[in-house]
Amino acid sequence: MEQNVFSIFLCILLPFLAAKLLLQSRSSKKFPPSPPSLPFIGHLHHLKKPLHRTFLNLSQRYGPIMSLRLGSRPVVIVSSLSAAEEQTPCLQLHDHPHLRRIGAIEIFSSHRLNIFSELRKDEINRLLWKLSRNAAGDFSTVEVRSLFVDLTFNVLMRMIAGKRYYGEDAPDVEEARQFREMIRELTKYASTSYPGDFLPILRWIDYQRYWKRLVRLGEKADKFLQCLVDESRTRKSSFGSTNSMIDHLLSLQESEPECYSDQMIKGLILTYASI
Repeated sequence: MEQNVFSIFLCILLPFLAAKLLLQSRSSKKFPPSPPSLPFIGHLHHLKKPLHRTFLNLSQRYGPIMSLRLGSRPVVIVSSLSAAEEQTPCLQLHDHPHLRRIGAIEIFSSHRLNIFSELRKDEINRLLWKLSRNAAGDFSTVEVRSLFVDLTFNVLMRMIAGKRYYGEDAPDVEEARQFREMIRELTKYASTSYPGDFLPILRWIDYQRYWKRLVRLGEKADKFLQCLVDESRTRKSSFGSTNSMIDHLLSLQESEPECYSDQMIKGLILTYASI
């Protein structure tokens, strides 16, 4: 009986000893200062809401540049302007200037935004008309937040794909429903943290079936966005460009196919539609 208890104790103790040795081997490397950590979870126990106050308190104790280990993920926290400026060469080394140029010049330049000024005016007029219609009989309560969400997404998607997906007058009801459901799911997963990102064992056992749901959502989003790109390509070849973001990127694809692949275009759509 005592031998069995001793064996169980060793099985529990050995992983902690292995983790301790691993941490000691890592500590020999030149990392920025960091607070005390625990085996497996690292510094996750230090993270308490609100996070900005937690990081402020830690930086006051360990300096403007500190290292944390969130489970199995090593991170570096830079919490001052001067320190961030010192790290600028490193940040630029790992930046993607091509993607930045696409966003700043090809999509959100002053010229491109001015082209869509009439589009924005039209969506605002639609909103005002809806408000005036609802209040035509008498005073009425209006939930403004949902109306502004509809306005924002309709402006974005008309700029991106030339389509409206929100409101009662969305042209394709089923496609609009699919788009709204996709954005709702993407927003849900983007605003939550997945424990498996920090503790790999949870990813291996697919904790709460998160990974399977995420893969299924990714496949659905990719299929939907590819349909938008293919539809724009077909319309562009048959009826000419509508000057939407997708049409503009497809025109650039003709001259630089290696830079403006369908995958790149879909990524940009998803990025700006989820803002």
